[in-house]
Amino acid sequence: MDSGGVGVSSAGRERTRTSSGPGRILVAVYGVFAVSASARALVQLTTKYSEAPLAYLLSALAGVVYIVATVSLARGTHASRRWATAAILVELVGVLVVGTLSIFDAQAFPRATVWSVYGIGYAFVPLVLPILGLLWLWRTRLRA
Repeated sequence: MDSGGVGVSSAGRERTRTSSGPGRILVAVYGVFAVSASARALVQLTTKYSEAPLAYLLSALAGVVYIVATVSLARGTHASRRWATAAILVELVGVLVVGTLSIFDAQAFPRATVWSVYGIGYAFVPLVLPILGLLWLWRTRLRA
């Protein structure tokens, strides 16, 4: 592996590492969201669980998804790329489903989650982040 962030598979095909170049920024943003969503969920679950259990459990799920995505993107191995893809797809579905439900069934979400209203409390980064993550995984895929 050279210092340019390009790896070579056993078949001789080149791939840019997911944690190189712009991927470093992506990993950093995922890391920030992993820490913030997990910490927020931990506090909410331990101090206010009865106020909004669904919202707080969804925040915890978001934290786990962000942790898996962060670690997987940072590692960049073939197996971790699959984990990253799965985590980011779960994140995208979560943002879209929770975002839509939080608009049309606001009573189900008396407290906001990371994904409420498509991440409005986080400047819509939770909506844009999985799209950027999937694009980056596609951009860094193996090439003949």
